Amino acid sequence: MAYSVNNPAGKVVEGIISDLPGLVAVAVVDVTSGMSLASHSNSPALNPDTAAAYNTEVVKQKQKAMTALKLQGETIEDILITLSNQIHLLKLTEAGTKFIYLVVNSRDTNLAIAREVLRSHVATLNN
Repeated sequence: MAYSVNNPAGKVVEGIISDLPGLVAVAVVDVTSGMSLASHSNSPALNPDTAAAYNTEVVKQKQKAMTALKLQGETIEDILITLSNQIHLLKLTEAGTKFIYLVVNSRDTNLAIAREVLRSHVATLNN
């Protein structure tokens, strides 16, 4: 467990664990630094802090692509990556400065429910 319930990111991680107890991993990530502000994994094979750094690059590259395409007035709500057995979901704050990174087993989790859980928790991170 790499979170403290004494900060907003830790409270978000705790809330998501409560709402999706079967999750594989979760992290709240700062886009500027790529660092996890809070994280948790139920799998020794998946380090959410390492994954956070790599997924920050995915977010930054998509933001650059949107700028290059002149997609003004558009913001990234979430990024979905589907693997053969897992769903990786990145839910950004309105400001785009933080995101929640969630990993779930695709056969055990309903995508719509996972998205709704993240939507309900990301609001507490908006700055």
